Amino acid sequence: MKKKGLNTILKLISDLNLDGYIIPKNDNFFTEQVKHNRLKLITNFSGSAGLAIILLKKNYLFVDSRYTIQARLESGKFFQIKKFHEKLPKDILSNVVLGFDPNLFTHNQLSYLFGSKIKLKAIEKNLIDQIFKKKRTKEKPFYSLPTQVAGISYSKKINLLLRYLKNKKADFILISAPENVAWLLNIRGSDTPYSPLPNCNLILGKNKKFYLITEKHKTKKLLIERKLLVDQVIERNNFENLINSLKGKKFIIDDKTLSVFNENIIKKKFLITSRIDPCYFFKSIKNSIEIKNMIQSHITDGVALTKFLFWIKNFKNKNLTELSAEKKLESFRKKSKKYLYPSFSTIAGTGSNGAIVHYRATKKTNKNINQKDLFLCDSGGQYKYGTTDVTRTICFSNQPTWIKNFYTLVLKGHIAVVTSDIDKNNTGQKLDIHARKYLKEYKLDYGHGTGHGVGYFLNVHEGPQSISKFNRIKLKEGMILSNEPGFYKEGKFGIRIENLVYVRKKNKKLFFENLTLAPIDIDLINYKLLNKKEKDYLLNYHLLVYSKISKYLTQNERRWLIKNL
Repeated sequence: MKKKGLNTILKLISDLNLDGYIIPKNDNFFTEQVKHNRLKLITNFSGSAGLAIILLKKNYLFVDSRYTIQARLESGKFFQIKKFHEKLPKDILSNVVLGFDPNLFTHNQLSYLFGSKIKLKAIEKNLIDQIFKKKRTKEKPFYSLPTQVAGISYSKKINLLLRYLKNKKADFILISAPENVAWLLNIRGSDTPYSPLPNCNLILGKNKKFYLITEKHKTKKLLIERKLLVDQVIERNNFENLINSLKGKKFIIDDKTLSVFNENIIKKKFLITSRIDPCYFFKSIKNSIEIKNMIQSHITDGVALTKFLFWIKNFKNKNLTELSAEKKLESFRKKSKKYLYPSFSTIAGTGSNGAIVHYRATKKTNKNINQKDLFLCDSGGQYKYGTTDVTRTICFSNQPTWIKNFYTLVLKGHIAVVTSDIDKNNTGQKLDIHARKYLKEYKLDYGHGTGHGVGYFLNVHEGPQSISKFNRIKLKEGMILSNEPGFYKEGKFGIRIENLVYVRKKNKKLFFENLTLAPIDIDLINYKLLNKKEKDYLLNYHLLVYSKISKYLTQNERRWLIKNL
């Protein structure tokens, strides 16, 4: 953050007779990845989640436990770093007037974060945008996914949603999350850096007519492919006129992604009867075609990652850096014609950088990969058609037993999740206990969830399912999650082992099936800490990896892979 930018916003705050101003990470679509990152512009914090409050005499940056080290390094000079799980703004501040952009917050967020002792004032013009002008980027049109790729036609999905409307006795539903509109209409776009999201909203009425709310120039293809009528595409600045033209009484919204600004417009005319968008749940259960395509994408991705692991484990040049390793991994993925771009910004951290959970290498932080250090690489890709996410922690030299012990405890948690009885451990909350069990025996833990839901050629992070201490969503056949326990020793190293898994049913039993196909570094395992079941799992997993990807490898790569058996 530049001092000039901070001084400018302080002047704007003073001119508006405010005590402070709130800056969230999200934009008005509430997506994780944004092209215009206001939070980073004013704080220098590059994490995927956070909230800043700039006051006349002090500044706060609130982050979750994944980002405490990173926030301290990137923003600690100008901001006091606070952890969401320890203190919220309402626990620190009182009797102050804070300005906020009503397009960037939901009512739920404001109530949860700021309570009743803080006075909030909606400011129409975003203060950050008055300092940092948005960069103009070329906007690409939305495009359709064929039914044979999506698995279910968009008309069937709309009928599913209409039945939901009927059961709820509502007249309209607003789908405000772009990922859910993408799922519903079987469309994709290019509006966010790492996900094929079409930034748009949709209103569906019980009379079956729907309105797509977005820039009209983005819908040229859809007017033909989805047979949309011109009056079904509504420019964003005509949202209020559209709401006023609708006839009915009851509205369903999504309280996770509907802004205060737009909710207030709806409330002027309609009664909001439900605040849950059912598309989150519908979308979380992948159909057979989606699973089939995800399996194929992970074979392609597994080949690229395995080639990279072979290359880096045998790389002797001492000048290898985090950024050059990241670039090399990308080059292996690019060899597939189905690969499009990363599903998130690659985490490639050596030594102490690996201890920063969501580390991003920059020219300033880029380190040479020391042969004596651990190297943590968390990466993924967007493919035609599928989304991948995988983490491997590797070594280049023999490590002391105490480090191998940490790694093995993480591995035991990873195996405990994937081999769990899902009929018994049917929520992420229950599974999370198994993931942490072996670390807990040594009074160790990690400050992030064990796993997140994953989209189908969409967001790499999608709910409602996840593996965490608080998630009580019941796991269903077709759900995809990550399985990624870890351990981090600040200033020394980070360890994380991540596979994507999906819930499969056979003989009326639910179980996890691995999607990720890449070797786990056996050089870091203390086999004395593994029982027979865990050793058998590891052998069978590596046999599976070999059987699926070996035909795409060179002879030397196959020989190396066999050593993992």
